[in-house]
Amino acid sequence: MLTSYDFRGLLNKRFFQNLLPIPAINDLDNGKRTPDFELPDITNGKLVRLSNYWGVNPVIVALTRIFTEKQYCPFCFPHILALNNNYEKFLDRGVEVLMITSTDEKQSKIVVSDLSLKVPLLSDSSCQVFKHYKVGQALGAPLSGQFLLDKQGRVCYKHLFSFLDYNASVEDLLYILDNYVFE
Repeated sequence: MLTSYDFRGLLNKRFFQNLLPIPAINDLDNGKRTPDFELPDITNGKLVRLSNYWGVNPVIVALTRIFTEKQYCPFCFPHILALNNNYEKFLDRGVEVLMITSTDEKQSKIVVSDLSLKVPLLSDSSCQVFKHYKVGQALGAPLSGQFLLDKQGRVCYKHLFSFLDYNASVEDLLYILDNYVFE
């Protein structure tokens, strides 16, 4: 667990590329297909392509802020733990959760180990997925966002970071899953 304040590695290329605040300008409305991506899954050691789930399973794409392998966004850290602790509840409903971070693969491996992650943690160190999903950025990292996609990869729910409501709660996501009719 996070017990010390180790700021080594915080001031890197990614930090300066994401330093200036950019608000979320996301136009992925309900019914729109999200951009496809392929990223390394650090938890399971394989490449994951979002479109491989199309026609098979609903997916939650959870974009999260992890600054370094030891520095987490204070708003995202509890959300990461909640998604991980409830991962089986999503799987029981036939839904995959793909958590995406902008930390590089080396840092992400430490996160997976330190937090004993079961949920797939995908590394997007170039921040391209964050940019395609237009979630915005501030203080050295892209902002968080959660997208619930139906079996065809279309948005049926999205939540974008705000200081009033940081991340979609696990309870809200499970409620939507239990009450949404998937095609």
